Amino acid sequence: MNSEINQRFLARGSQKDKGLAVFTSGGDSQGMNAAVRACVRMAIYLGCKVYFIREGYQGMVDGGDCIQEANWASVSSIIHRGGTIIGSARCQDFRERQGRLKAANNLIQRGITNLVVIGGDGSLTGANLFRQEWSSLLDELVKNKTITTEQQEKFNVLHIVGLVGSIDNDFCGTDMTIGTDTALHRIIEAIDAISSTAYSHQRTFIMEVMGRHCGYLALVGGLACEADFIFIPEMPPKVDWPDRLCSQLAQERSAGQRLNIVIVAEGAMDREGHPITAEDVKKVIDERLKHDARITVLGHVQRGGNPSAFDRILACRMGAEATLALMEATKDSVPVVISLDGNQAVRVPLMECVERTQAVAKAMAEKRWADAVKLRGRSFERNLETYKMLTRLKPPKENFDADGKGIEGYRLAVMHIGAPACGMNAAVRSFVRNAIYRGDVVYGINDGVEGLIAGNVRELGWSDVSGWVGQGGAYLGTKRTLPEGKFKEIAARLKEFKIQGLLIIGGFESYHAAGQIADQRDNYPQFCIPIVVIPSTISNNVPGTEFSLGCDTGLNEITEICDRIRQSAQGTKRRVFVIETMGGYCGYLATLAGLAGGADAAYIYEEKFSIKDLQQDVYHMASKMAEGVSRGLILRNEKASENYTTDFIYRLYSEEGKGLFTCRMNILGHMQQGGSPTPFDRNMGTKMAAKCVDWLATQIKANIDANGVVNCKSPDTATLLGIVSRQYRFSPLVDLIAETNFE
Repeated sequence: MNSEINQRFLARGSQKDKGLAVFTSGGDSQGMNAAVRACVRMAIYLGCKVYFIREGYQGMVDGGDCIQEANWASVSSIIHRGGTIIGSARCQDFRERQGRLKAANNLIQRGITNLVVIGGDGSLTGANLFRQEWSSLLDELVKNKTITTEQQEKFNVLHIVGLVGSIDNDFCGTDMTIGTDTALHRIIEAIDAISSTAYSHQRTFIMEVMGRHCGYLALVGGLACEADFIFIPEMPPKVDWPDRLCSQLAQERSAGQRLNIVIVAEGAMDREGHPITAEDVKKVIDERLKHDARITVLGHVQRGGNPSAFDRILACRMGAEATLALMEATKDSVPVVISLDGNQAVRVPLMECVERTQAVAKAMAEKRWADAVKLRGRSFERNLETYKMLTRLKPPKENFDADGKGIEGYRLAVMHIGAPACGMNAAVRSFVRNAIYRGDVVYGINDGVEGLIAGNVRELGWSDVSGWVGQGGAYLGTKRTLPEGKFKEIAARLKEFKIQGLLIIGGFESYHAAGQIADQRDNYPQFCIPIVVIPSTISNNVPGTEFSLGCDTGLNEITEICDRIRQSAQGTKRRVFVIETMGGYCGYLATLAGLAGGADAAYIYEEKFSIKDLQQDVYHMASKMAEGVSRGLILRNEKASENYTTDFIYRLYSEEGKGLFTCRMNILGHMQQGGSPTPFDRNMGTKMAAKCVDWLATQIKANIDANGVVNCKSPDTATLLGIVSRQYRFSPLVDLIAETNFE
């Protein structure tokens, strides 16, 4: 990254003549501070002057102390803080030309012609209007003799780049806005906490969540928390919604469910445009079902707290890209917004995104609900489809015959191999319900390969997996035992239970095990069934995917622990923490946690380092401490180096830092595997398992004979479902294994 930036900019000479300012506007969102920090530090790295504009557009209009030059230390220790340290405010003055005239003068006096605006669509639209008026504003300032003609010529072009900071995720053109993931964390934390008391008293809880006219938070929150009913503005219910709601809740109670969760987006309405509030829902439940119903309005809790690891990393990447975009801007450059497309931070024309966002509002106003859902994007559409299926209390009758047996009636099995990881249970629940919905039979294999050999196999029903989404660990049990040497016993059990398709959820061991089974197809016909692997490990070391199930939860656990460790030193003298993370030979956790936690260095196996590198990092730490930084954070992956151990690095920093700082060491261990699954892992596990059911059914149908025997000989029928550039992709194991360094 550094070498690429150097090539792009250092050849052009110094950027000192470029003044850059960053400000936050509109409603705050978690992650804004991380974006501000990234903008400032990238600008300093490139050698240009960088300023804070405090209190948003109001500070730009007021000028004076509201516009302050920033340095490296001024953004130290802010990455973990929620809200925005430079303030945000709604500004009526900037809506008038006279206010924008004042703002232009204040920027010119400090040589600022590059702006990073972090806010919602209203803030970004206001910035674009400011840019369009810039030349006429300068003409007026010259006419009033407020600025000179030389200043007008020197600062004749204003460049702006936008970052979308909004918990609503209502801006088209980006997969995720800064703050959305953290808001989902707050929502599921609240619902998980409320579920325990609701279960104790057989209550129905009605949760009202934010989102304005966008139902993303309600939809994904409902998917991640097994909500029984949701109300979102993009897909309003028909006017008979009270009947459908009561029928759904009554059936679930009669099936033995002790609690119900209903989520209402603040912009919810019916198809006639009548608002649906939490009070309306409670009244219906009280009058018709006589359930004990309670309302919880989460409100600004969703905007509070520390940002999640995802939001910190997203904001860092977007902030750095925003500064690079401004430094590369030319006179003819159009304003852009930094967006997330797949797994990449990209630049998209600002007004193109604004127009697409406005098109959603227009579709909803014209009651074109299907168009509104499509305009929200493929991810929103898929989430809605998955939610509808998973909340069906009973599978559709057309999928079953008169005896209640599935029309196709495939026999599928699911098992875990490897270490437990959060999200496994969510994947099993989705797999079971999707398969039953189709009319298939699903067997749960307990305790991996050992459990299969022992015959520890049971049929799983629809209600057997209720409440699994929010639970960590693996309810089916998991072990690291591989099939090698036990193929005969495994084949006998598959034959006994007539298994026609197998899903394995787990880490590197599950991938390895599936490959071993597929290799034995010529020797054991029972192995000639379609096999699919969902990678699930906090180490994120499985080939064929960018994200393994559980790594987001593990990353958040590390980030939260680092926050607490750093906070424990509050009030003490300067201190450096050396922390060891898990990950085997994969540096994913250490690298991403280092980015999310604002670490000074991260040592990983993939990036070799020497004693000279360590020594240089110690000197760098000492120089930062001398400049006013009071906390240091060093991360080391557990297998980073055989000789430069965590203890060695701790002792090195302790010795070299005498008189400057003290040093502490922490090995995080299995805390990284614990906790409740994050919204990301719950959602990903749910959708991946649904895709696996469809894939298995397709493969079985194509390779089954009249006697119900499946005979899959193609290498493509043993595969792994991974995420590549945020797209779900099935990759044949034979291709991945050929590229894998198992040692």
